[in-house]
Amino acid sequence: MKSLYFLVVTCLLFVTTTSAQRNYNDSYNRIGLQGGLTIFDIKTDNFNTNSAEGFKAGFTTRGAFYNNFDLIYGLNFYDLNVNIKARETVASQERDVEFGIFGVQLNLLASYNIIEQHLSIEAGPALLINSKLTTNEQYENYIIDGYTTLTAKEIEDISKINGVAIVGLTGGFENVRLWAQYQYGFTNILNGLNDENLTETTEDFKGNLSLIAVGLVFYL
Repeated sequence: MKSLYFLVVTCLLFVTTTSAQRNYNDSYNRIGLQGGLTIFDIKTDNFNTNSAEGFKAGFTTRGAFYNNFDLIYGLNFYDLNVNIKARETVASQERDVEFGIFGVQLNLLASYNIIEQHLSIEAGPALLINSKLTTNEQYENYIIDGYTTLTAKEIEDISKINGVAIVGLTGGFENVRLWAQYQYGFTNILNGLNDENLTETTEDFKGNLSLIAVGLVFYL
């Protein structure tokens, strides 16, 4: 997994550097560093989930493409959290147990400038390469709510590569802007569990990531 992360980062660094050196219409091209807060959830009927906070950080390039349109390349690192209801024993009271994943995301967005260099809307696809869904060691044997034997440790092997659709808004000044995004996974992030032959259930696991993110970008 670490080797895959390294390969992705290396490839994107090459593409981003090349893009930054190329000026799409000889008028505008910027490299930026960004960071922000996230609210992450998994939309699924298999588990009882609640969203939780996390963060993202990375870099982006924005280049003029055609008329009022820009292209945005991005590489971001994510630390995401979600709460899943579970209980210590079958007879215990349920509680929120926090699970987390970390990952790297590559995105390619088309941006329409409402006010050039100050206000724009963006949309496009992204690829998230993520870790397992893990929880604190003390909760690994907690039983997932709605089941009698399925434990927190047994649901960690989620899908490691996920497709994402992004829509967002960016506004501010030439060098510093505030951005907000909504991201929805169009692939099944829980599909990896269907290969685990979990003994308690024969149902298919299906879920889609849902992510709200806000933050700042600083253009160099």
